[in-house]
Amino acid sequence: MSKPGLARRVAEVAEVALTTRKYVTFIDVVTGLRWLHSRHVDLWRQGRATTLAELAAVDEDRLLTTAGLLRDWARAKGLNPVDTPYVAGTRDRRELRFTAGHAQEPFRIHWLSPDLSEARVRRLTEAQSKAPDLVAVAPLDAWTCASCGDTGPYLIMEDDQPHCLTCADLDHLVFLPSGNAALSRRAKQESGLSAVVVRFNRRRKVYQRQGLLVEEAALAAAEERCLADEEVRLRRRERDSVRRAEQDVEFQARMAAEIARLFPGCPEPRVREIAEHAGQRGSGRVGRSAAARALDENAITLAVIASIRHLDTDYDRLLMAGVPRMEARDRIRDRIEHRLQEFRTARG
Repeated sequence: MSKPGLARRVAEVAEVALTTRKYVTFIDVVTGLRWLHSRHVDLWRQGRATTLAELAAVDEDRLLTTAGLLRDWARAKGLNPVDTPYVAGTRDRRELRFTAGHAQEPFRIHWLSPDLSEARVRRLTEAQSKAPDLVAVAPLDAWTCASCGDTGPYLIMEDDQPHCLTCADLDHLVFLPSGNAALSRRAKQESGLSAVVVRFNRRRKVYQRQGLLVEEAALAAAEERCLADEEVRLRRRERDSVRRAEQDVEFQARMAAEIARLFPGCPEPRVREIAEHAGQRGSGRVGRSAAARALDENAITLAVIASIRHLDTDYDRLLMAGVPRMEARDRIRDRIEHRLQEFRTARG
């Protein structure tokens, strides 16, 4: 395609986006030109591609030319440029790259109509600058965790590699299926750490939202806010029934006894909670490992540390703020050691 022909197509696609939303982005144009499908953009935003260009049907130079043509068209229309960061839905919240060999600024610009009100511009700017949700993928095919070599129902990208929820320190979260918008919204508000779960629909060729991973206490609090008393009791009975079906009561009792022996200063309700959580069947947590089933002291200690990490430190808040996982662990190391010492000391 000649440059004048490409300029015409860019203008046509951009005009549609501008008419629809009152602003235009580079991604609007390249998806409108059919060089990228929305599923490619989803992969990129999930942090599963190094650059957007590697998923495109044209080379990087063609993409740069297109960004320049969009800029020329937008300036001729009197649109206002806003440099907008693109951040991955990964733990490190790293900046996404459009290409490997060019400056990123031409691709980041959002071109806003001068007809937009100040309030609408402010809302758009706030939405665009907000860190994206963490994204957990429910994979369709077999996969292996880059850290432990195991697998699981969900993966989350970290350092450009897939990690299971246990290695990503998200295995204490529970799954809330989509379907109740109010409950999902409130559970996310209540949860200090959360992730959106998506699955690829092969027929429609798009990633579709399946639900949320949220803290169990946050889910309970959201239910209290959303449901009448009778409905709350019904939902809790249903969840308790499912939980009892998942629990290996005998194993959890032996595990609780071993926790109490190794950590006599740990309150009895906390001992029971750690054993029930870590030993839940099918969870893939440390409490279900072969070592833990043999009541290995190191495995039991790891289960206690996991509980302290999430309940007695600001570890989850650090992760949600984008602090790298290992740095966050370093920050809370002293607090964990102090709490472990308290648990190891018998109460008088």
